[in-house]
Amino acid sequence: MSFFLLFMLIFFIFSGVFGAANANEIQSISVMRGDSVTLHTDLTEVQRDDLILWTFGSKDDLIAEIHKQVVYMYDSKGRFRLEEKTGSLTIRNIRTEDSGLYELRVINSGRTSYKRFNVTVSDALEINVAYLPVPVISRDSSQCSSSSSSSNCSLVCSVVNVSHVTLSWYKGNSLLSSISVSDLSISLSLPLEVEYQDKNSYSCVINNPISNQTQHLDISKLCHTCSDSVTCCGSTEAVIRLVISALVGVATVTAVIYDIRS
Repeated sequence: MSFFLLFMLIFFIFSGVFGAANANEIQSISVMRGDSVTLHTDLTEVQRDDLILWTFGSKDDLIAEIHKQVVYMYDSKGRFRLEEKTGSLTIRNIRTEDSGLYELRVINSGRTSYKRFNVTVSDALEINVAYLPVPVISRDSSQCSSSSSSSNCSLVCSVVNVSHVTLSWYKGNSLLSSISVSDLSISLSLPLEVEYQDKNSYSCVINNPISNQTQHLDISKLCHTCSDSVTCCGSTEAVIRLVISALVGVATVTAVIYDIRS
């Protein structure tokens, strides 16, 4: 008899320990705003004597309940749905304010088991804003024809598929120019003119309230004298010029040969 009592005492002690440990476990769930998420009870079927309670937040606001296999909903907005068979809770069209701690309590014959969920709702716009591409600095080929007689080097800093950002040129720590956009998925470009022998430090910066990206300008690589047509005007335009020059040369030689033969 004493062995039986000792066994039961050990059983209840370990049940209490593991029950308390289980009560402190929290399952983290991340979901996008506007989506639906289901918090599962892991029950195959709610028994008639089971009392299922779903609460939200630090104040344990009651969301839903199953008592005597009857479902009671306390959400006035109608976005919560309780599965009658398993007791699982579904949140539809979830919003950022729905982020927080959800707790499940299953009470049967005086024993209570717990399950907790920490739900984080993210906004798609926040995710897009958090990522920024590195700006690209290139020679402005549109200014090629005029730059051959100029002492300045025309550059452009550009980014594609951005939103809610500011693109800026800096000379050292001083702001030279900037452009901002609040539209979705737009391309931005910002021009800059520097002297060929300029030794100052220039950088192009894209930023939003969350993050930023910087591209530093290497004048020696991008700004050469326009005797080098490939560097100044871009390879495509240089090739076109070479082809035209070659055609003119061939036409001239042909004309001279024809003249001589005549």
